[in-house]
Amino acid sequence: MKFKVEKVNLISAIQTVQNVITTKSALPILSNILIEAQTNTLKLTATDLDIGITCVIPVDIQEAGAITLPAKRFSDIIKEFPLEVISITTRKNNQVTIDSDMCQFKIMGLMKEEFPKLPEFVDKKVIKIEQGVLKQLLSLTAFAVSLDETRYVLNGILFKINKNLLTLVSTDGKRLAITERQLTIESDVDVSMIVPLKTIQELNRNLKDEGELSLVVSSNQALFDLGNVGIVSRLIEGEFPDYKQVVPAPSENKVKIVRSQFLLAVKRAALLATPDYQAVKLEVFKNKLVISKSTPDVGEFHEELAVEYQGRELVVGFNPVYLIDILKNLNEETINLELTDGEKPGVIRISGYVYIVLPMRLN
Repeated sequence: MKFKVEKVNLISAIQTVQNVITTKSALPILSNILIEAQTNTLKLTATDLDIGITCVIPVDIQEAGAITLPAKRFSDIIKEFPLEVISITTRKNNQVTIDSDMCQFKIMGLMKEEFPKLPEFVDKKVIKIEQGVLKQLLSLTAFAVSLDETRYVLNGILFKINKNLLTLVSTDGKRLAITERQLTIESDVDVSMIVPLKTIQELNRNLKDEGELSLVVSSNQALFDLGNVGIVSRLIEGEFPDYKQVVPAPSENKVKIVRSQFLLAVKRAALLATPDYQAVKLEVFKNKLVISKSTPDVGEFHEELAVEYQGRELVVGFNPVYLIDILKNLNEETINLELTDGEKPGVIRISGYVYIVLPMRLN
């Protein structure tokens, strides 16, 4: 194998794939990147056996071939390389030379045959999704994924596709996010799958605001083909909870509030939160919302916001993080916060989106 490549392109490709590499693996080969020189393209692959990422970049191929190299060492060498065009050659005994006219490294690699093969998706139907749409839907749901590994079916986002309707759902048991969007191209295959959080994070890193991706699904794997980047993921097995049962009917008790003002006030209140005293107090009056926080031995906070509200007065407590997560990801200038009483969930609904958050007991 022999090729020349621009440093900036190679660094970008390495950074794209190496995020999935774990240093704790019992298999040394999983610390490596597979490098395959094909016709005028270089393909880099990394995997932790649950998720695999490929990235293809254009290069000047002089001799086709493949090798695997330690990801961190290879990345560090390329970052520190003094020139912008790099020549890489494999020699006998899996030795790889990385050089230019004035600088040379020699490092040892491992054979391609030792690297795990990513699953192939042959003769599977393809679903087209706009990258910008999926990126937006993930931003409205990813933060509500559970990190509790004992509830493994909640450690990802539920993807449902029926004809031209794409639905994403996430919950950690204390909050629930549901978002829907019409696809531009109707799908003739129904999909219901739980995509792990690590895969969601890689999608977020690589999705663009424009262009399409191709989604291909098998029984326990999914491929997200973004063009020059491909993400293959195992799916979480199990039954996702029936989320429709817990969505309350729309309430007449709505607080209409400027989202940015509400976000900043909750952020200020959260500055006084501690693990033992998390809840922020919301007191709702006619056309006024009072946000306050009192933490023993720490301090107190109080702020009033003008709102549109004609319902009965009430007091409720919420985890400020659960409010901040949604408020910073919405684009709407004003939102309606539905409140029933101090022991019922708060609900934010906008077109194609519902966010439900359980209240907290006020200390």
